[in-house]
Amino acid sequence: MTTPFSSILLVFAAAFVGSFGSVFLKAGAGRLHRNPLTLLLNWRLAVGVALFVASSLLFIAGIRRGELTILYPMVSLGYIFTLLWSRLFFGEPFTRNKFFGLGLILAGIVLLSLGNR
Repeated sequence: MTTPFSSILLVFAAAFVGSFGSVFLKAGAGRLHRNPLTLLLNWRLAVGVALFVASSLLFIAGIRRGELTILYPMVSLGYIFTLLWSRLFFGEPFTRNKFFGLGLILAGIVLLSLGNR
C-alpha cells in the first residue's frame, strides 16, 4: 500500500488546524472563572473544540487511504505550529530545549518516512 499525496496533505492540514485549536483553548482557559456560566459562554473554548473536531475529521479522511505508520507521525507537526503560535499570540519564549525537541520531532518524521522505501 502506498500513501497518496492527498492523504499527506489532509493529515498536514489536520495538524495545522489542530494547532489553532490549542491556541483557542488556551485563550479561552484564561477567561474561565468560578462561575460555571463562563464555561458555557466562552466562545474561545467553543472555537477551540470546533477546531479539534475539524482536525479529527481531516485526520480521518487522510488516514483512510494511506499508511498509518507514515501518516500518524505527521500529527506531531502540530507541535511545531503550536510553538510558533505560542510565541506569536502569547509571547512565550523560544528556548534551546524547545528547538532541540522540535529537531527530534522532525528527525523522527524523516526517519519514519525513510522506512517506507
